[in-house]
Amino acid sequence: MDTLKLIALDEEDLQILSAHLQDSVLKVSDIEYLVAEKKLVLDVNRFVWEQAADGKRRRSFERRRAALLFDRIYSVKATGIDHQRKDDVLSLLAIHFIVSDAPSGIVELTFAANKALRLEVEAIEAQLTDLGPAWQTTFKPEHEV
Repeated sequence: MDTLKLIALDEEDLQILSAHLQDSVLKVSDIEYLVAEKKLVLDVNRFVWEQAADGKRRRSFERRRAALLFDRIYSVKATGIDHQRKDDVLSLLAIHFIVSDAPSGIVELTFAANKALRLEVEAIEAQLTDLGPAWQTTFKPEHEV
């Protein structure tokens, strides 16, 4: 399967990124805020939903290492995330955009266990890039409806 490279420049694009990143896992140490560059980078282990949703019965699934970059950031606020606990694992549930004064607003990354990152942005500008080959996993994330 080809590696994924996506860009989000509006709310609809961001929803597509969110779908591809649902159930990604990362450590707190995998989050880097580059204040001077107004960028936030997250290195994640992305569950490959596009492969899992192909309708085939499978015994194994895939994850890929991926980079998620947000640009044009004014500030980052964390809820429930202790930056001193670098090995804590975060599980990404969704990414949303809250308009404040279009095109600026808040990009909210919601994680399991009531954890979140809120990015105050000038405008939506995000990139998702797979970084290498996939590896197999037998675990497929499932959520109660």
